[in-house]
Amino acid sequence: MTPNRSIRRVLVIFPGALGDLMCLMPALAAIARRHPGASVELMARLELARLVAGRTVVARAHSIDAREVGGLFSDEEEEKGRRFFGEFDRMYSFFASDDSRFRARLAAATDAVVSFHPFRPGGDGHVSEAYLRAIDADAAPVDARLEPTRDDLAAAAQVMPESKSNLIVIFPGSGSPAKNWPADKFAALATTLTKRSGILRSADSALDDKEAGQNDERHSCVVVLGPPEAPIEPIFRDAGLHVLKNLDLPTVAAIARLASAFVGNDSGVSHLAAAVGASGVVLFGPTDPVRWRPLGGGRIAVLRRDPIDSIEGEEIAGALAKFVDAPQK
Repeated sequence: MTPNRSIRRVLVIFPGALGDLMCLMPALAAIARRHPGASVELMARLELARLVAGRTVVARAHSIDAREVGGLFSDEEEEKGRRFFGEFDRMYSFFASDDSRFRARLAAATDAVVSFHPFRPGGDGHVSEAYLRAIDADAAPVDARLEPTRDDLAAAAQVMPESKSNLIVIFPGSGSPAKNWPADKFAALATTLTKRSGILRSADSALDDKEAGQNDERHSCVVVLGPPEAPIEPIFRDAGLHVLKNLDLPTVAAIARLASAFVGNDSGVSHLAAAVGASGVVLFGPTDPVRWRPLGGGRIAVLRRDPIDSIEGEEIAGALAKFVDAPQK
């Protein structure tokens, strides 16, 4: 880097999925503290970069699939890479850190200091702590925070049931089928919570199930599905549950923020829900919660059993009952 060059723009390059990115949040916050007044910008999958831009310390989003990145692997686009990366005063790359050719080309594309860090670094403890150690910020707080915007909250309010009091959000998917509690068990849990006194519907309710199913105010659970969960949608529809699908990530985050609690697998959306301060129960099977538990301002109960389908619905309901009446926001 040019001597005495002031740091105005910082670029972080990150290749991970949603859960990975939520685990990087403490490191991003540490980078922002290290460079006060600088614009911290994230190059990642565009949907994820846009999610955190303006809702965290990240100011601007860039796509990791941009031609400027491809130019670092190809002589044909090399000049475009120089024009783009040359605008930054400091760069942290968690992408292709073991690719010597990429490292050399990225360093040559800018006068800034570029440091390379492993994606999903090893070591003891939570992966967020490992990311902090990787950037030499191991004394920083291990916390992940994402603040939904007013527009996010308005979009969530439009699609949620009218009554948000004691509403529990169900996230039945994840990036791997091996990490998923069975969909029929999720449906049975949601049905139980809907009928149980103290969750939403009183035990002596005069409404029968059919009437309750036609009145949004009577839903205690809403199921949020992404495109990969399309095959299990009929299970929840057949159970008469309120299903929301194909929402963008900012709206999903706001739904979690507005609801009383959530239940989900070890998944990116569970990490996202925790990051907005929601309280909830997260189910773990083959993965280790010591390393991968969601971080955030809410209260998170972790239930782990391998195989994951041996977790019982009553265990989850009991964990929810400890905080669903007075959720932390």
